[in-house]
Amino acid sequence: MKGNMLIVHGGGPTTVINCSLYGSIMEARKHHEIGTVYGALGGTAGLLAEKFIDFSTVSQNELELLKQTPATAIGTSRTHLETEDYQKMIAIIKKHHIRYVLFNGGNGTMDTCGKIYRAAQGKDIFVIGIPKTVDNDIAITDHCPGYGSAARFLAQATAEISQDVRSMPIHVCIIEAMGRNAGWITAAASLSKGDVEAGPHRIYLPEIAFDEENYLQDVRDLYNKYGCAVIVASEGLKKADGSPIVDPIMQIGRSTYFGDVGAHLAELVIKRLGIKARSEKPGILGRASVLYQSSVDRKEAILAGEQACKAALSGKTGVMIGFKRISSSPYSIQVIEIPIEEVMLHERPIPAEFIAEDGSGVTDKFKEWCRPLIGGDLLEFAWFNQ
Repeated sequence: MKGNMLIVHGGGPTTVINCSLYGSIMEARKHHEIGTVYGALGGTAGLLAEKFIDFSTVSQNELELLKQTPATAIGTSRTHLETEDYQKMIAIIKKHHIRYVLFNGGNGTMDTCGKIYRAAQGKDIFVIGIPKTVDNDIAITDHCPGYGSAARFLAQATAEISQDVRSMPIHVCIIEAMGRNAGWITAAASLSKGDVEAGPHRIYLPEIAFDEENYLQDVRDLYNKYGCAVIVASEGLKKADGSPIVDPIMQIGRSTYFGDVGAHLAELVIKRLGIKARSEKPGILGRASVLYQSSVDRKEAILAGEQACKAALSGKTGVMIGFKRISSSPYSIQVIEIPIEEVMLHERPIPAEFIAEDGSGVTDKFKEWCRPLIGGDLLEFAWFNQ
């Protein structure tokens, strides 16, 4: 039976979410069972408002641009959905003769995907999830499209900042990395490390309780040794009691807005140690910088989009496309289909085997796992000031 396809983006964008969109559209065009391929303009909010784009009206040249377009070309949202909204979406999906629905996003989006799947059971609608998150915290899959590019950005940016800091070693620099509850992005800074003096000198993950006194002692020791220090810290650092190291500055409903961790850590160094310090917070630049897009990330995002389309056409529903690591050297993965209910809102933190014993760095095992995802070597720098 012929039916239309709808692609919905949810949550924070990445540099490769449009690559998955491209993969799904291109794959759908190969199959006569699919009529029109729609995109929801503005995520689930667009779906509920019936704001769709018909991709048959888009030129091939513009579709090719998706592979180098950061964020999402069809828009996204974090719309809070009530129980009745899922039934509304099913009615809209049926109204537009949509048989295949692909949800591309992170943990929250996979939760929505799972709820739509439940609501669609028995209605000849096939629902598939496509993982997307720079945080890399979706359960079961080895990694998520979006992470490799964010990891490459932070690793290269850390290398560049480290080179600057040691060129004129007079201060401490704190780099705040994205990742509220999982430190995958923060950990990727370790790939920038060249010689022992270059930095980053310490990496603080949200999986490890932050100790202010230990941190200050580390900074003091590093400054005495090198005349400078480069610290990479997760935005989600917490104390031993689980509370954030920076108090919330505003709360609206269920949303909490925290202060800058990097600025807080730099201020501690200035006030407590009397050492010049500054903070850098790439923020959304780290997930939007297409110049740092990983070639591996791009390829796998396209693959995930293609496979989601194929899964729906084969009659699969209620699954998310994922990756299983076969080998890190040479790098090899296998596409798998994961029951959506096994990943709905299940955050995956960095495992203990990837975290250094002293809690202020990562292991070689993490670097071996992460290195293939960033899509090639980082830039190397000259250094003569021994």
